[in-house]
Amino acid sequence: MTRPTRRCVCPGSFDPVTNGHLDVIARATALFDEVVVAILHNPAKRGTFPVERRMELVREALPSDLADRVRVEAFADRLLVDVCRDLDAGAIVKGLRGGTDFAYELPMARMNRHLTGVETVFLPGDPGLEHVSSSLVKEVHRYGGDISGLVPDGVLAALRAL
Repeated sequence: MTRPTRRCVCPGSFDPVTNGHLDVIARATALFDEVVVAILHNPAKRGTFPVERRMELVREALPSDLADRVRVEAFADRLLVDVCRDLDAGAIVKGLRGGTDFAYELPMARMNRHLTGVETVFLPGDPGLEHVSSSLVKEVHRYGGDISGLVPDGVLAALRAL
C-alpha cells in the first residue's frame, strides 16, 4: 500500500521572488513530497511584474534537483484554504523573518485551521536573509542600491530591465 502524497502550499505574491522565499521552498521539500508555490494575485493591486512573469521567475530560480517536486501555480480572488482544498494540500508553509511576521501570520493560521482544518507550518527564515522582503528589495533597487545576493540572478536582470 502506498502512502498518499503529502502536499503543501507556499503562498505569496512573489513580486519578486527572493532568496529568502527560495530558502523556505527548498526546506519545505524536505518535509513534504510536493510543494505548490501559490502565487496569489490581488487584482486590486498593481504588481511590479505580471503574474505570468512572476511564475517564470520562480520556475527559473528553482534548483534543478527541486524542479520535479515543486509546482508553481497562480490563483486570484480565492481564499487560501479553498486553494488548499482544491490541491488536496494538508498544510500551508510560511517563512517567518521575526516576531512581527509571527504576529501577523498567527491569526491567519488560526482562521485557516478554523475554516477547513488545514494546518500552517512556520519555518524560521535563514538569519542571513531575515531582512529581505520583496517590497524592500524593490525599494532598494529603485534607488540604486545593490540587491545582488538577495534575489536570484534572473530576478536581478528582470528588475534592471524595467
